[in-house]
Amino acid sequence: MIRPGGRARRVASAVKQLPFGQLVNPYAPIEVLSADHVEAIIDAALTILETGGMRFLEDSSRQLLRAAGAACDETTKMVRFDRGLVLEKLALAPAEFTLRARNRAHDLHIGGKHLVFCSVGGPAFCSDLDRGRRPGTQAELCDFLRLVQSLNILHQEGGGSFEAMDLPPETRHLDLYLAQFTLLDKNCQAYALGRQRTVDCIEMTCIALGVDRETLARDPAVMAIVNTNSPMQLDIPMTEAVLELAAAGQACCITPFTLAGSMSPVTLAGTLAQQTAEVLAVLTLAQTVKPGARIIYGSFASNVDMQSGAPALGTPEYTKAAMASGQIARRLGLPMRSSNTTTSNCVDAQAAYESEMSLWGAILGHANLVYHAAGWLESGLTASFEKLIADAEMLQMMAEFLRPIEVNAGELALDSIAKVEPGGHHFGTAHTLARYETAFYAPMLSNRQNFESWHEAGSVDTARRANGIWKKLLADYQPPPLDPAIEEALTDYVTHRKEEIS
Repeated sequence: MIRPGGRARRVASAVKQLPFGQLVNPYAPIEVLSADHVEAIIDAALTILETGGMRFLEDSSRQLLRAAGAACDETTKMVRFDRGLVLEKLALAPAEFTLRARNRAHDLHIGGKHLVFCSVGGPAFCSDLDRGRRPGTQAELCDFLRLVQSLNILHQEGGGSFEAMDLPPETRHLDLYLAQFTLLDKNCQAYALGRQRTVDCIEMTCIALGVDRETLARDPAVMAIVNTNSPMQLDIPMTEAVLELAAAGQACCITPFTLAGSMSPVTLAGTLAQQTAEVLAVLTLAQTVKPGARIIYGSFASNVDMQSGAPALGTPEYTKAAMASGQIARRLGLPMRSSNTTTSNCVDAQAAYESEMSLWGAILGHANLVYHAAGWLESGLTASFEKLIADAEMLQMMAEFLRPIEVNAGELALDSIAKVEPGGHHFGTAHTLARYETAFYAPMLSNRQNFESWHEAGSVDTARRANGIWKKLLADYQPPPLDPAIEEALTDYVTHRKEEIS
């Protein structure tokens, strides 16, 4: 039962969760740049595109951009953009849009003050306390998807939580899509590595939703992360994904991988300028394919460790870059994506404080999509079952932070204050008794026992508590309803496509 104020009545045996619901950020964004600095960074990005340009490795993309007015060098595959062309195409991109889910109650609004938490996507490995770090299997991936469905705080699945290494690489995307549509009724991202994987997602989405391509273009459901090859290059598979998604009226989250000191300048200002240039170049291509194409400004700007050259994530630089990227995206009129990141190799204090730094940057910077919001470890190489739960706890706490303080007669509690003698307490007042079940956030994972009680109960730490919680969620999982005819059609599509590929 949902109580006034948005919290559910507590059930002693249940994992303590907030109800599903998209979040709205009620606070003003933190601005780490002045308005003049934002303009300077955008101007620098346009200068980069005018003077140097960006390399597009896929041939037809250069033909499209040339026809739109860009200057293309077929020898180097570099494309230079007049700033007027870029700004003309930018004006076509919507500031907000909706992504539908199989369950329409789980539809997502992207942009404005809306906030979407998406699970981890793309690692090569999975891990848990029982079996350690290892290549994942399809069965384990399905378990991870069941947990994503079970965690109310997660709004979207991330396009494959990790690779199913026991399946052939050329067809495993089909098994992923089938699992997404049968195990979840939330919105799921595409595995958009190349044209055909993207087409398969679009076609299976039409089957799962019972719509045709024209309807899907009006009411989109597919979104994919499109990573540029920083610095200033877009490879063939990612280009093919952009072309297919834009043409089909679906959404692209264009995300440069700009690590200051390696793939971008060592300064944050230079990194933000390059990041913005790469986003705008790919946006221009998408708008050339289909005016009004849905685009998200993706930010993954961080730094490297200058002693080792390894990525450094969840850093102060990452937090500032996320906030600055939010300012740039709002000035451009685009939704913004950020991420929950850590370089930690296990679910420890480092994993928590680096993730918390990342989340504060995303939320106070008014990100609309937080990718890798739960489950990410080891700089993105590993999806962790325990980290999924630890992150879900942090996300729930963030959601409660975003719930505004109510100020009214009932909340001011003047009658209750008047009835309690100086030096007394409010434990037994009518005001407290009417609210005690829902007054405060009830943690999913945190332990609030005193030391003696905690020690007598086995001194169970955070990671081990998380291990028990994901196992309970998995045991309690119930698949969302799906029309048997639709499931059969999806299975037939996968079978047919595997035969074609083999």
